Amino acid sequence: MKPRHQRMLWISAGLLALAAAGTLVLNAFQSNLVFFFTPTQVAQGEAPQGRAFRVGGMVKEGSVKKDGENVQFVVTDFAHEVAVSYTGFLPDLFKEGKGVVTQGKMQEGRAFKASEVLAKHDENYMPPEAQHALDQAAADKAAKSLKLPN
Repeated sequence: MKPRHQRMLWISAGLLALAAAGTLVLNAFQSNLVFFFTPTQVAQGEAPQGRAFRVGGMVKEGSVKKDGENVQFVVTDFAHEVAVSYTGFLPDLFKEGKGVVTQGKMQEGRAFKASEVLAKHDENYMPPEAQHALDQAAADKAAKSLKLPN
């Protein structure tokens, strides 16, 4: 084999190995990607079934029910609600009427099984996605209340 052909063979093998490594990295990244959805988007069926995602909003007043480590509560964006169940210890800052982001999967019967619960860390902070969702829900609610019947 000529030296030129050997070089081309090595370059082709290197490019093939680089492409395979890139494919593996992108596949691993995609499988670990977790998207954020609002309760309205979950109610409209935009959330994936059988795949982990995050739901954020406010913990509905009077909705928290604790039974040892098992907790059920409702996350709302004031337009729609998602029932959440979680097994484990909640963060100290978790309270009714406060912002929360939960990560988990949808179960049958429109219940969300959380594997992780994140509470906001002070009065001035809320995840940008959750704040935007609450602002959008409030604007939609205000727009509906301002519409006059024809």
